[in-house]
Amino acid sequence: MSATRRLFSIIQTLRSAKRPITAQQLCEQLEVSLRTIYRDIAELQAQNIPIEGEAGIGYILRDGYDMPPLMLTLDELEAALLGAQWVAERGDEKLSIGARSLVEKLNDVVPQHLKQVADSLVVVAPCLTPIISDTIDSEVLREAMRSRKKVKIEYTDGAGKVSLRTIWPFMLAYFETVKLAVAWCEKREGFRHFRTDRIVHMEVLEEQFPATTSQLKQDWWEQEKEKEKPRFHAEGSLYT
Repeated sequence: MSATRRLFSIIQTLRSAKRPITAQQLCEQLEVSLRTIYRDIAELQAQNIPIEGEAGIGYILRDGYDMPPLMLTLDELEAALLGAQWVAERGDEKLSIGARSLVEKLNDVVPQHLKQVADSLVVVAPCLTPIISDTIDSEVLREAMRSRKKVKIEYTDGAGKVSLRTIWPFMLAYFETVKLAVAWCEKREGFRHFRTDRIVHMEVLEEQFPATTSQLKQDWWEQEKEKEKPRFHAEGSLYT
């Protein structure tokens, strides 16, 4: 177990304990030596973690102490940084700026023993395929989704056919090179997926759509699951 994981495990153990935990109990749990536990406790105390006690008696966390919201584990921090890196490379302008700002904030607030993780990240999300640019402002579309506003679009399908639609957009899916707006289409009276790079023009209407975002997501997901179910011919041969 790495030192970072061990320090976090000690905090978690003391945080949930009902009575003092001895160094011997900690070393048995973490499978390290007593000397290592004493050194880790001293390191945590130096980082202002309010651990009280001493060798031979046991250790506790001071009453009322709770871990700050960004007391992350190693895996959590790497996941957050990896996700932010992905969004910074593939998101629209506002999301890319937000992702880079998030990385800066994480670097500022993570405890000292995790700073080396942030400084020397071992996981990457390389963007090797050029992203297809949008002709609309995705931030405007996302704001329409948040406020549940209907949107009128001029859309070009894969065959080059142009159509006018009024949609209820409720979700924006980011893929490797393109984004899909998931929406209820009034013209088709059903859920449809629209590639944002094929939306030639977009107008956000003042009218709100009646369904909630959670309702639309649930109904859409139920429909998608039905599409994935295997079906059978009368004679029993499987097809999808």
